[in-house]
Amino acid sequence: MPAIFPFTAIVGQERMKRALILNAVDTRIGGVLIRGERGTAKSTAARSLAALLPKVQVVQDCRFGCDPEKPGTWCTECKERYASAKKLPTSERLTPFVNLPVSATEDRVVGTLDIEKAIQKGERHFEPGILAGANRGLLYIDEVNLLDDHVVDVLLDSAAMGVNMVEREGISFTHPARFILVGTMNPEEGDLRPQLLDRFALSVEIVGIREARERVTIMERNLSYEKDADAFRKTWLPKEEELSEKIKRGRELVDQVTHTSRDLLSIAALTASLNVDGHRADLVILKAARAEAAYEGRTKINDHDIALAAELALPHRIKKTAFAQAEMTTEQLQERIEQLAGQSVPSDEKEDSSESKQDGESEEKKT
Repeated sequence: MPAIFPFTAIVGQERMKRALILNAVDTRIGGVLIRGERGTAKSTAARSLAALLPKVQVVQDCRFGCDPEKPGTWCTECKERYASAKKLPTSERLTPFVNLPVSATEDRVVGTLDIEKAIQKGERHFEPGILAGANRGLLYIDEVNLLDDHVVDVLLDSAAMGVNMVEREGISFTHPARFILVGTMNPEEGDLRPQLLDRFALSVEIVGIREARERVTIMERNLSYEKDADAFRKTWLPKEEELSEKIKRGRELVDQVTHTSRDLLSIAALTASLNVDGHRADLVILKAARAEAAYEGRTKINDHDIALAAELALPHRIKKTAFAQAEMTTEQLQERIEQLAGQSVPSDEKEDSSESKQDGESEEKKT
């Protein structure tokens, strides 16, 4: 099998790469939908991200790759093993990459319980599905718009809760299902229903690069990769390792990232001013902003983090005409956030600031 094309060797498509990296830093964000024309490195980016993700510690011999540091998220089998042994051995494994076929059924996705064996022998037997293999990894769905709506619902529910629970005839089995969900699609082949579209945390619209020199770079890199994939990957290995280490540090830091009430007001004012339905966008922007701060090695979010997050969280949640008219770049979003935050300052804070200003003026007069 040839070496995976390096993530850092992908030319352009910065929004797509940023959305993927933020989900890698914090899988709780809720995935990314990449919409664009054919041949724009959508599937290449998903595969190459999984290849550079840091290795993870797992409970040894666990079929679901449970995290030994988080016993509250363990599968039913690990909890039973711990109850009898009181200590579980650990090992290290590569981050899994699971490709979900468009023809997948619900049972193939969530797994199945053998009811016959349970009735006849009194044994619980669970056959893992795709979600089990994707736990703590990356689940990739190409042409997600062609997947059965009910299956998409199940996937998005699991991505949001981080748990997969299968129950049949009073018998249940639970296992963790925390993964980076990446869906790609070509809008020319049909769109997702608005209800499903909103469930994807981030969304990116990408088109082919128009700049001639960058297109030449794409051709040169692809020819080099096809000539000798291993040598090409080795050339990019230092950058891949650097990005992998940065993502690893971001994962360790993300839970320490803090925000202020002003940050929350900024997010709420922005989504309200754009008439965004529901409250999912607010939560997604906050999570993505925290991931951006952690990725950059900071423990506090700022307006720029919020603007970057909003750029990825809002396009598929507001009226296309409104967003197209605004044509908001990150800088314009940041300016709008700062303006709205100023307008949203609570009245008691405004009074305090005006009083301090008056005190300052009276002191000046005295001098």
